[in-house]
Amino acid sequence: MAQPQQAEVGGLVRVPKMAEVIASRLRKQIISGELSEGDALPSEAVLMEQFGVSRPTLREAFRVLESESLITVRRGAHGGARVHVPDSDVAARYAALVLEYRQTTLRDVYAVRGVLEPACAAMAADRRTSEDLEKLWAAVKEAERQADDPMKFIEHQTSFHKLLVSVSGSQTMLLLYEMVQRIIDKSNIAHIQQDAGSPENVRNNQKGVRAHRRLVELIEQYDADGAAELWRKHLDEAEAYLLGSDDPVTVLDLLG
Repeated sequence: MAQPQQAEVGGLVRVPKMAEVIASRLRKQIISGELSEGDALPSEAVLMEQFGVSRPTLREAFRVLESESLITVRRGAHGGARVHVPDSDVAARYAALVLEYRQTTLRDVYAVRGVLEPACAAMAADRRTSEDLEKLWAAVKEAERQADDPMKFIEHQTSFHKLLVSVSGSQTMLLLYEMVQRIIDKSNIAHIQQDAGSPENVRNNQKGVRAHRRLVELIEQYDADGAAELWRKHLDEAEAYLLGSDDPVTVLDLLG
C-alpha cells in the first residue's frame, strides 16, 4: 500500500536585504507623519551608526526611496537627504507612462472619467456641506467671468472638475481622477489652443457654464440621481466636442 505523500513544509525564504529594511523603516516614518515634507534626514554618518550598516548599504536604501519620490539626495558639503510626502502627482505621472506603453486611446481615458465624475457628483450631493457649496458656487462664478477668454476659461473649468471630485469626500476617487485628468488636461488644452474663439468653442463654453451652474443647484438640493445624470450627459457632450472624429488617438500620440 502506497504511503501518502507529506506536504512540503519547508522551502527557501528570501531574507530582505539590509538596504530594503532601512528603506522600509524610513518609508514608514514618512507615511505615518513622523517625518514631514522638507525635513532633513540625519547625516549619513549618524544613520550608518544607528542602523549599523556601511555607506554603500545606506546609499542603496536612499536610492530605493528616491525612486519612490519620497526623498531627494544632494551630494557634497551642503548635501543630504530631504523628505517628500507621497504625492498623487507621482502616481499620475507613472499611470500616464503605463497608459502610453499600452497604446491606450484618449477615448478610453475619457470613458473612465465618464464613470468617475458622475459617481462623484452623486456622492457630493449626498455629502456636501455649506462650505462645499460656497466653494462650488465661487468656482462657477469665476468661470463665468472668464467665459470670453478660452484659455483661462478651460483652466477654471478644469479646476471645477477637480473640486467636484474633492467635494465627494473620497480620497480614492480623487487619486483615480488625478491619474486620468493629467492626460485629459493635455488633450483639452491642445484642442482649445486650435479652436479658441471659434463659434463651436463659444457655444460649448456657454453650454459648459450652464451645466456647471445646474449641477451645483442639484447638489444644493441633495439630488444625487439628478446630479449624476446631468453630469454624465455633460461629459458625453464635452467628449464629442473635444475628441471630434473617431480616429483612435493614443495617449502616446498626445504626450510624445
